[in-house]
Amino acid sequence: MKIAVDAMGGDYAPSAIVRGAEAAVREGYAQVVLVGDEERIRPLLTTTSGIEIVHAPTSVEMDESPSVVLRKKKDSSINIAFTLHKSHHVQAVVSAGNSGAVMGFAIFTLGRLQGVDRPGIMTLNPTVKGAGTSFLLDAGGTVDCKPNNLVQFALMGNVFARCVLGIAEPRIGVLSNGHEETKGNELTRETHAILKKQTGINYAGYIEGTDMYNGNTDVVITDGFVGNVALKISEGVAEAITGYLKERIRRSMRNRLGYLLLSDLIKELARMVDYSEYGGAPLLGIDGVCIICHGKSNERAIKNAVRMASEFVNKNLTGHIKDAMEEYSSQNRTKER
Repeated sequence: MKIAVDAMGGDYAPSAIVRGAEAAVREGYAQVVLVGDEERIRPLLTTTSGIEIVHAPTSVEMDESPSVVLRKKKDSSINIAFTLHKSHHVQAVVSAGNSGAVMGFAIFTLGRLQGVDRPGIMTLNPTVKGAGTSFLLDAGGTVDCKPNNLVQFALMGNVFARCVLGIAEPRIGVLSNGHEETKGNELTRETHAILKKQTGINYAGYIEGTDMYNGNTDVVITDGFVGNVALKISEGVAEAITGYLKERIRRSMRNRLGYLLLSDLIKELARMVDYSEYGGAPLLGIDGVCIICHGKSNERAIKNAVRMASEFVNKNLTGHIKDAMEEYSSQNRTKER
């Protein structure tokens, strides 16, 4: 298996990206094709075993407009990585670059699966019980959604939880401002009405923000605007708690002794909220496998993103989503007749 890694994407590119790619190869996750400026990449390599370089003349800055990039930078490292995927030279793409450009080129070069109007970004949330994780979809891919988009997210999230997590009947919930059916807005109410009648999924109804972390729901569905805000708030709270603990531990000997007693628990909590532990977020609904990483991704995050991409390829996630969406489209066509 070969995974294309955008060597020029992210705040710490290309050094952290190259180190992460080498770590992934050493641990046997996949062979890696590094895409980017060869003159900057090659001196950073400590080995050429299992690693290939494909030169890309341009790269995409984090603050560039995706719409401009799509028109003017088709020779960027991001798009060349997807071109390699399209031609089957690689089986997946990993990038910590401009997420809007990554999503745009994924749609432009790979295309969407039949029955998917807009792809969605799925992120992981640690939970206090159950499987230990739940997933949020969409976390920023589609800001303005229609009810049908959220229904498609629910179907894709259901397939993901079954195929990747092995959950027989994943619990799917729509994020709202209350559990009652009278709550929500026009988007959530219309989505709720459709999902109540949808066969093949275990729909749990409305959930609140607290349900994202209590383990009562496996997949949380929302539009990209709300999802991205929820994600950034969660990251901010995690950083604030971590910073508070570090500052308090330094204050007194008693606090330091307390840390020694609870160090294993604190380290476990830190791993739960550390994005590098999971690698990145899969972009669901495109005709291929793409992992979008945090812009601040370090070596560990890139290594784990390659591991994640390899797992999704091995489990044929795209094929299972394709089958589910084709079945959904077929059902809709039958109803229209």
